[in-house]
Amino acid sequence: MRAVVIKDGAILIEERPDPQPGSHEVLVRVRAAGINNADILQRDGHYPPPAGVPADMPGMEFAGEVQANGPGADRFPVGERVMALIAGAGQAELVVIHERLLMPVPSKLDWPAAGGLPEVFTTAHDALFTQCQLLAGERLLVHGAAGGVGIAAVQLGRAAGARVSATVRNPKHRDTVASLGATVLSPEDFVDEGPFDVILELVGAPNMQNNLRALRTGGRISVIGTGAGGVVNEFPIGLLMARRGRIHGSTLRGRSLEEKALVARAVERQVLPLFSGGALRVQVHNTFPLTQAAEAYDAFAAGGKLGKIVLTI
Repeated sequence: MRAVVIKDGAILIEERPDPQPGSHEVLVRVRAAGINNADILQRDGHYPPPAGVPADMPGMEFAGEVQANGPGADRFPVGERVMALIAGAGQAELVVIHERLLMPVPSKLDWPAAGGLPEVFTTAHDALFTQCQLLAGERLLVHGAAGGVGIAAVQLGRAAGARVSATVRNPKHRDTVASLGATVLSPEDFVDEGPFDVILELVGAPNMQNNLRALRTGGRISVIGTGAGGVVNEFPIGLLMARRGRIHGSTLRGRSLEEKALVARAVERQVLPLFSGGALRVQVHNTFPLTQAAEAYDAFAAGGKLGKIVLTI
């Protein structure tokens, strides 16, 4: 099979042995695979995958068709359209994954949308609802809302009945984010628009002090991105105490099979039906064929995208 590989910081396409499904595993013929910031970090040597995952094969989400089931795997028949988060090696013609991590692809989604769905909607749903317990009527602020996770979070918040605000740095993208149901703010002006019950932090350290100032008493801050910096030089702990606030960080990649399976079932039950009804959509910025993976990575790293960049296979 052909696969995206990392060699000396460069993205290449190489032939690798076809994987074979083991017990309760499924072999999937990949049709689309999203690119995420974690892939960029892995390319640059800053985010190694968990043990047992090839360090030179990136890719954390994919969609495709079941090609074969290993012993004991019987949930999805051959030919079924499926998608999943994976710890790595997802940007390849074939992947093997435990059947409990797979989700069915909603019938209305094409391959690029399906390939760009699992990482962003799973990450956003887990942060907003499992971690922060966002409720209908609460005020949600999403930072970096023009990215894939931000766009997913805006839609999920609105679907849950929250009042959603979003910071978007690029003026060209503000109307699109607003069309999803958010009140769009400049990144410099969000404090005066508070207080917020839940703040989803996708930008990182530069926002943290003002996040506390904008937080409602008893509010929650979920940090799931540090693209603009991961070290806060000064942090007003007294303000955190006064707000009786809670800050937590979260990643999905290193969780156990059991934890990931629970997350997948939550998304399957609570999120996927909203695609069938048209309440959610995957915002695909651009697609590239597998042979142009290096160009796709460069386009992602250049910034300015609105939503997902997806490899098609």
